[in-house]
Amino acid sequence: MTFDNFFEQEFELRYFEMNALGHASPAIMLALLEETAADHCYVIDYSLFDLLEENVGWVLVSGVLQMERYPRYKEKITIRTWLSQYSSIKGYRENIIYDEHRNIIGRAKGLWVFFDIDKRRPKPIFNSIKDKWSFYNAVSIDHNIRKKLNVVEDADYTNVFKVNRFDTDTNKHVNNIRYLQWVIESIPEDIVDHYYLHTIDGRFIAEAQYGDTVLSQTKILASPHKFQHTIKVEGSDKVCASAITYWKKY
Repeated sequence: MTFDNFFEQEFELRYFEMNALGHASPAIMLALLEETAADHCYVIDYSLFDLLEENVGWVLVSGVLQMERYPRYKEKITIRTWLSQYSSIKGYRENIIYDEHRNIIGRAKGLWVFFDIDKRRPKPIFNSIKDKWSFYNAVSIDHNIRKKLNVVEDADYTNVFKVNRFDTDTNKHVNNIRYLQWVIESIPEDIVDHYYLHTIDGRFIAEAQYGDTVLSQTKILASPHKFQHTIKVEGSDKVCASAITYWKKY
């Protein structure tokens, strides 16, 4: 891409970030995408901790990750990120993941909302943030992350989790990486052992609270190796997140 309004960060994959096959896990890739976004905040003098002092932050409300392959142990990758569109309270963050030969191995898009932590509601993005980040209207992946996803009604698999303190982040809500881990835990073992997560398309709908018990519900869809997911609070109709995953054979 021949534009200047992007930020790049290089990472070298470490041992504890690997799965049993020596590949980075999906949760690690989301963590590296978040780290790149956080560093993009830092370089414009609006680090997440600076924002926290003003009781504001960024919250991911929807997104898609698509991986052609996952990095291996000690492999160096580069994540390029930029903003493709803004409104008063939200922005679309685009991401491309390159291997060390500049081959594209993954793409991601996220819709992030600027958020008042105390009032638990959106807040207008500071103009100075928009000015420093700027934007470029190219997209990394052509996918509608605003489309509503269905809720699982009759689950084929269900796992139960307790929301602990370490599940929450600086914005005092359950981190989106934890939702992904809960989703994967309810995937059949044969799929996890012999397939890799090619695509996850997710929506974050409501906050789970510390102390809640949540259900990770998974339903097998008609397409091979495609699943529908819902995370909800046990004993209520409160849906916290929904997702569609598609898995490919190693």
